[in-house]
Amino acid sequence: MIIFRYLCRELLGATLAVSAVLLLMVVSGRFVKYLADAAAGDMSAGILFSLMGYRLPGFLELVIPLGFFVGILLAYGRLYIESEMTVLHACGFSERQLLRYTLIPAVAVALLVAAMSLFLTPIGIERTSQLLTADKTRNEFDHLVPRKFIATEGDRAVYYADSLSDDRSTMHDVFLAELGSSRGETESDHQIVTVAREGVQQIDPETGLRYLVLRDGYRYEGIPGQRDYRQMAFASYEVLLEIPRLRTKAGERIQSMSTASLLKSDNPQERGNLHYRFSLPVLVLVVAILAVPLSRTNPRQGRYAKMIPAVLLYIIYLVALQGVRGAIEDGKIEQPWAIWLVHPPFLILGLLMLGGRRLRKPRKRMAPEGGDDVQA
Repeated sequence: MIIFRYLCRELLGATLAVSAVLLLMVVSGRFVKYLADAAAGDMSAGILFSLMGYRLPGFLELVIPLGFFVGILLAYGRLYIESEMTVLHACGFSERQLLRYTLIPAVAVALLVAAMSLFLTPIGIERTSQLLTADKTRNEFDHLVPRKFIATEGDRAVYYADSLSDDRSTMHDVFLAELGSSRGETESDHQIVTVAREGVQQIDPETGLRYLVLRDGYRYEGIPGQRDYRQMAFASYEVLLEIPRLRTKAGERIQSMSTASLLKSDNPQERGNLHYRFSLPVLVLVVAILAVPLSRTNPRQGRYAKMIPAVLLYIIYLVALQGVRGAIEDGKIEQPWAIWLVHPPFLILGLLMLGGRRLRKPRKRMAPEGGDDVQA
């Protein structure tokens, strides 16, 4: 029990440290992307931290297995380098016991990953979608960036404002170009250009519709290149703001579905995503079996001698798993259970490496003269 507690402390400590570093890298990259979208006016800056919080389970379900795998390599590699593992083996501690002690925390980590992949990640993706939908439906004018041309949803209009008031409620020197249709012309031919001294958004309290109220300006309507056009001066002019249509990718829709909904579904793509969610906890157990023999290190080789090939093996495993899932979602593979064919080769490889040391024939060394040969 003392050995078990010691190994678990070393293993989980290394896992926590590696997972924290990997999570920081992933979160930083995604946060920079969201920050760039907010700076471009594609989303509100106020929802950035909420988005990152909802996406956190999706990051953890991929970061934790890799952190656990590298944690085993680092923790056990240190024990081999400092000859602690040699002392344990000399005291009768077999590699089979080492694997058994490793699988106990591996099961706990697998259950944590299962909670992420089966429950928390779908909820997080759904909440992220709802948050982006609510932010997008506020209308493009809420994300206006001064002195920058902004296209509305569907590229039906382009607008520009030279400056904004301090509370961002009033736009100054507004330019608005719209596509329209009149007297039989097509939308691509007929255009409406409006310029105004200022513009303010207003919401109808009865209908909830949004209007852009322009003041002190001119409206030009016609076909570019032709002299047949209309000009109108106005003191106040209201433009109805359309609610943008949101397009959700099929993959995101499936990923946001609850596990209970996927269990009831007969759709091959949805069933493929269900099998993938159950595969992630299995991934943790398989990489634990792989990491135990890969952590064997000769003190002369150094602590990180096998780190690069081990991480490459993990990447191949994960890419194969996600590649089969992608093929199922794209309809290239019709059987959703095909994703389970990825695990056996890596499991067999791990078991072969575990048994490699026991399968090697013992070397014979010559005994002193007159004595029997001694097996090494």
